[in-house]
Amino acid sequence: MSETTTEGIHITVESFYLPDQSSPRQGRFAFAYKVRIANEGEAPAQLRSRHWVIMDGNGERQEVRGEGVVGEQPLLQPGEKFEYTSGCLIKTPHGAMQGSYRMLREDGTAFDAKIAPFSLTQPNALN
Repeated sequence: MSETTTEGIHITVESFYLPDQSSPRQGRFAFAYKVRIANEGEAPAQLRSRHWVIMDGNGERQEVRGEGVVGEQPLLQPGEKFEYTSGCLIKTPHGAMQGSYRMLREDGTAFDAKIAPFSLTQPNALN
């Protein structure tokens, strides 16, 4: 699990291994991650885009960029939160993700809300 706050935007992420969508013999390990974005600041902010960096256990790096999250660009008023679940595939039983959301204030200023690194780990893979 990871937690971080940037300019009042608090982001929590928790990951889960998906055995039903994984195929270890073919080097396919599926993970879901649940994200909670809370505006703990005093000004509204809209999530405009995302940037993810995904690393597998071999050091192979994938970058994902795009508009919004799960087809939405939520506008969070102070005290509001937005939650969603998404997923990724990697080639090893463990890896990590981190990234940022590009946030836009009503006055036109923008900032990157950091997403702290979190692990992607198949249960018992590191034992």
